[in-house]
Amino acid sequence: MKIVTISGSLRQKSFNTALLATLVSFEPDDVEFENAAIAELPLYNDDLTGDALLPVQRFRAQITAADGVLIATPEYNYGIPGPLKNAIDWASRPAYQAPFTQKPVGILGASMGVVGTARGQGQLKQVLLGMASQVFPYPEVLVGQSGKKFDVELRLVDEDTLKHLQKFLTTYLAWVRKVR
Repeated sequence: MKIVTISGSLRQKSFNTALLATLVSFEPDDVEFENAAIAELPLYNDDLTGDALLPVQRFRAQITAADGVLIATPEYNYGIPGPLKNAIDWASRPAYQAPFTQKPVGILGASMGVVGTARGQGQLKQVLLGMASQVFPYPEVLVGQSGKKFDVELRLVDEDTLKHLQKFLTTYLAWVRKVR
């Protein structure tokens, strides 16, 4: 099974990228994880052609070839970060035939705030459902106060969060097998 991971953060020292790295470290034998980077994607513009679309084509192909997608999103101003929304917009065309259509998508996130990324994840779920994605319902991963749960090397060191993340991955992969 192939799972594409997307970090909604462009920061080098991102808790969300670190959260995905921790998740990938649990990699079961029958699962291949592949990161889909979003930093090179141009701003969504349906008039773009040629070389400007190469990163877009690569991103769309990764999602299309995947059995599932895991998105770790920060929350900016109570919502989805611009670069992540831009990436999703590129992979949302043509409507209802796009790479995200019927794709099993799991959402997780980490932030310094107490509620984790609850509001951003809510917005992301709404966008994904609008593209006819299959959004993983439970368990949710909302890592609040992430500065206390990751060490300076961005290793997840909070035992309860590690256990919850393992449960999330196991349950998500079982769900992908069922819905695919």
